[in-house]
Amino acid sequence: MSIENPVRSLNPEVARKIAAGEVIDRPCAIVRELLDNAIDSKATSIIVEINGGGIEKIRIIDDGCGMTKEDLQNCARPHATSKISNEIDLMNLSTLGFRGEALASVAAVARLSIISGGWKMRASLTEDHILEPYTEIKGTIVQSEGLFENFPARRQFLKRAATEGVMCKNTFIEKAMSNPQIGFKLVMDGVTKLDLPPNQSLKDRFIFANSILEAQNLFYEVSAKAPGENPDWSFTAVIGEPAVSRSSKKDIFIYTNNRRIQEYSLVQAVEYGGQGFFPNGTYPVAAVFIKVNPQLVDFNIHPAKKEARFYDISDLHHGLSSNIRAFFQNYTRSNFEEDKAADEPRQDDFFITNPFPDATSKASSSDSAPDNFLFSQNIQSKAYSDYNSQNTTEVKPDYSSEKKTYERHLNYKTSETTAASLSDFRSKYLGIKSEKAFSDSFFESKSIENEDYTQQAMAAFHPEIAEKIAEQEKSKERNDKIKFLGSTLGTFLLAEKNNCLYVIDQHAAHERILFDKIMASQGNRQPLLIPYKIKTDSKSQDNQLEKLQKRLTEIGFETKQIESGSWEITSIPERWTGTEYDLRTLIFVKQVEPEQIIRSIAAMTACHAAVKDGYYLDDETAAKLVETAFQLEDPHCPHGRPIYTVFSRQKLFELVKRT
Repeated sequence: MSIENPVRSLNPEVARKIAAGEVIDRPCAIVRELLDNAIDSKATSIIVEINGGGIEKIRIIDDGCGMTKEDLQNCARPHATSKISNEIDLMNLSTLGFRGEALASVAAVARLSIISGGWKMRASLTEDHILEPYTEIKGTIVQSEGLFENFPARRQFLKRAATEGVMCKNTFIEKAMSNPQIGFKLVMDGVTKLDLPPNQSLKDRFIFANSILEAQNLFYEVSAKAPGENPDWSFTAVIGEPAVSRSSKKDIFIYTNNRRIQEYSLVQAVEYGGQGFFPNGTYPVAAVFIKVNPQLVDFNIHPAKKEARFYDISDLHHGLSSNIRAFFQNYTRSNFEEDKAADEPRQDDFFITNPFPDATSKASSSDSAPDNFLFSQNIQSKAYSDYNSQNTTEVKPDYSSEKKTYERHLNYKTSETTAASLSDFRSKYLGIKSEKAFSDSFFESKSIENEDYTQQAMAAFHPEIAEKIAEQEKSKERNDKIKFLGSTLGTFLLAEKNNCLYVIDQHAAHERILFDKIMASQGNRQPLLIPYKIKTDSKSQDNQLEKLQKRLTEIGFETKQIESGSWEITSIPERWTGTEYDLRTLIFVKQVEPEQIIRSIAAMTACHAAVKDGYYLDDETAAKLVETAFQLEDPHCPHGRPIYTVFSRQKLFELVKRT
């Protein structure tokens, strides 16, 4: 420098303020650092009190291990810490705080006081900290007041107290979410904003801490770990079903070893896992809590520890996206099967089911109807019309039983009214006067094995029963068939099935059909006259390609290593239109899974080839499209939109205010 501006050392006070600015830039940073210390103290209860957005005062009370007089004398000095002792410890961190900058930085820009172990310490910049005896308490109370009072140039850049308070609240929630074993309470300007009890599940803590409005049963926990006895990573993801979605990725939280970090590739892994299950432009609501071997992750790269550097993130990325995708696939499949089962028509015509669970049981010899004589829900014979008008309770069938067809009709036991109606029925239609005569004639020396035999036996007594059974079978056949009604608005196809009206998106249905066909032939490839050459930048990229090699080959990218740092791709999928630069970007920069590469190609191809909005289909083609749509395993287009919307008869009645 020139003579006018020589190089010189800054005085300690200015140096500390500059250093503090890297850690404490606003009130929420104080909340973050003090909460880290409280959590590290093994506290079971933490209370955060904020006044004036944290600018006026921040007080954090915990019931942790507390501090000694010697700790209080040293804790607010630069780089004073009890968490590490040498550089080797930096590669095996098990605590949230470790640098020893937090309290010193707070003391440099605010009035800091700490109460613990029977002492109260008031930090001083220019002289020794002031210690005085104080009533002994369990744990520690740390208080910050008058932020940036001695640094007006920085204070003027703070936002309004209300805005700073919101940031403090968000930081509180961030810390509370990953520690459900601890009770957290937030008080702002004397009003309790959040009170989270200890020992919650991760799902409950996530939902209550974020005040999520959707029902709790719409969220699930998905857990997985790396293979082996001592896995390098494991995770538990709390994630909402496709009905819970957001227009941005801001509600996808990533935690690593209890720290929330900003890691684009892991947010992307969650996005990829839900791809195809969420409509275009929407994203899941999720929090992923990851445990990584401390030797494989470095948090010492950001002043606020908001970022981390992983030794090899590709395995974790794949494990996260593939397990979330498997969850959504199973969820969609199970719900689709339940919906299909629910759409099956009930047996609305008259028949009596097997009254004896044990095939060898004998009929009751009493003159009254046996207690275990069971009837179907809706009995349509003339003798029971009055009875049915008073009993319309809907009973959901149990599809988990192997005898679901039989159990679907075991709705309720015969009441006294039913017994009286049964007596009238026997007398009027069958000519049998007594219960014993009826029982003997109906079950005499026969082992009732199934419902069909019972119906056949009943039909033998009177022709009207046989007619009812025949009508029932015809009705069932009609309900199982798909009736194409026509098209409307140039986009939708209308169909009737199982007494429900289906409104089908012709583009989404055709797109899914084409997509499934393309995915079924995804192994097709074309050789390259000039192979792709890919140069890797590090050993970790070589390892990543080596792990992906088999999966890349399966989708059409024939890959082999020429030498260390050099790879060659000799064939590509037949529908691939990108360059080697595009492929390299997808693998190393965007961390896209191989299966997602081929899936995106198939989705794009299917979308471009599918029938468009406003395209007219003749009735024969439209009917065929509808029939094929009902045979799809997944009733969503590749981009997550539903193929059809269903209106039941009851729903349509409600829409037109008909009862």
